[in-house]
Amino acid sequence: MTKTALVTGGATGLGREIAIQLARREVAVAVADISTDHLQETLEQLNATGGAHVAIPTDLTGEGVPDRVIEQCCAAWGHLDLLVNNAAYGGIEPFFAATAEMWHRTLAINVTALALLTAAAGREMRKRRSGRIVNLTSPAARMALPHYAAYAASKAAVDSITRASAVALGPDGVLVNSVSPGMMNTQMQRATEARLAEVENRPDLERFLEERTRRVPLGRRAEIAEVASVVVWLLLDAPDYITAARLNASGGLDKD
Repeated sequence: MTKTALVTGGATGLGREIAIQLARREVAVAVADISTDHLQETLEQLNATGGAHVAIPTDLTGEGVPDRVIEQCCAAWGHLDLLVNNAAYGGIEPFFAATAEMWHRTLAINVTALALLTAAAGREMRKRRSGRIVNLTSPAARMALPHYAAYAASKAAVDSITRASAVALGPDGVLVNSVSPGMMNTQMQRATEARLAEVENRPDLERFLEERTRRVPLGRRAEIAEVASVVVWLLLDAPDYITAARLNASGGLDKD
């Protein structure tokens, strides 16, 4: 039976690459994203690999949306084997100028939607006593980042949800793990670093980026494809005894 997967935030960047790598492994993939234009581009690339793929344009923070997205996947294929919680938001604002809007928006997608999607997918997966879920966390979860506090806190919450859901779903044969990526040249990363340079009064953006890259022990930024391959390994190839794990794919930036 063909494996099936849902990748959130699948319209661009890491989510798109994860979806494409899964499709190349003959997995039927649903990509969910709020960006409808880029979502269609991703679906076209998935269809080029063959298989029955699905695009779900949606705002995952809407009332009841996580349940409905999982229902759409099961309606298309009859079951769901894999979930990648990749959709995220991160904004920069000075700590002493923090806004409720930033916190609400960040936690709504990074924490609440992720938790509800995991529970909804888990209810379906436990019926078949199998399934794998991978959450995207961040080195930020373990760092003191005053200008990125909402995002860092949200990713610490992702770590907690990963552990809790792994314990809840373990008896039913469903594995839940997370991946902590390194610095990647995604659209979100570029926008975030440009804003961070502005807040820290660093007009020379290229020099600022070079300094940040030197913090990585391996001395370079991550390729999107290599981080995606780590996620795909956990979904398809990792032993069945790995759950509640936090796998660092950060070039040594995340060292704990």
